[in-house]
Amino acid sequence: MIDDVEIVAGPELTDDQLNSLFAASWPGHTPRAFAPALAHCLGHFGAFAAGRLIGFVKVAWDGGDHAFLLDPTVHPEFRRRRLGLALVRHAAAMAAQAGVEWLHVDYEPHLAGFYAAAGFRPTEAALLKLRD
Repeated sequence: MIDDVEIVAGPELTDDQLNSLFAASWPGHTPRAFAPALAHCLGHFGAFAAGRLIGFVKVAWDGGDHAFLLDPTVHPEFRRRRLGLALVRHAAAMAAQAGVEWLHVDYEPHLAGFYAAAGFRPTEAALLKLRD
């Protein structure tokens, strides 16, 4: 874990904060409004260093036994310090406390080790792209 980093449950975040983090972290990120998606989530977490948003994760929920880990993001300057793992663990604990039985995540093959370290096990899944 990184010294002087605070992980906050449900922080109020602006589109500017999130778009800045995502632009630094995800090539090709298109700025967007985040409030509509956050309003439908079980919860979200932000990681802050000196007041700056450096990490984020949210959990979408079906209202029952299943939740979905979405947008786990750590600013490139703060990667490889276990911050992503801490964010995922906070999200998983929050989901478990809410009574969720299954936490799902989709990821690219190069992230398999990260998610295995977080306790996820691979399963078969499928994906249907609905728009371009």
